[in-house]
Amino acid sequence: QVQVVESGGGLVQAGGSLRLSCAASGDTYGILFMGWFRQAPGKEREFVAAIHVSRTYTYYGDSVKGRFTISRDNAPNTVYLQMNSLKPEDTAIYYCAATKTNIGAPIETMLSRGSWGQGTQVTVSS
Repeated sequence: QVQVVESGGGLVQAGGSLRLSCAASGDTYGILFMGWFRQAPGKEREFVAAIHVSRTYTYYGDSVKGRFTISRDNAPNTVYLQMNSLKPEDTAIYYCAATKTNIGAPIETMLSRGSWGQGTQVTVSS
């Protein structure tokens, strides 16, 4: 079983930056992708970003392209989401997920089938 823990959420003014962290532990052998979703009150869950374990491939949702960057460092199974130029509409709970699934489906589909964290709140004030 894989455990996923997010950290780094908080309150920031519009135009500011925030960095989220996500660490997977437990049975992490075979994890292929890690990434982020978000959900705002009254809205559907939205794919934000994902990265392949090799760091070769990254994926972004249209609403965050050019503003958010997902990365991994040498720490095993740890990813980061650097969020710049934040807008009030970025306010949401951000969830990290890790998946071993590789079925050729869209990345958000494969990621949604993995293990999820409890989420971290990001609030952007105007």
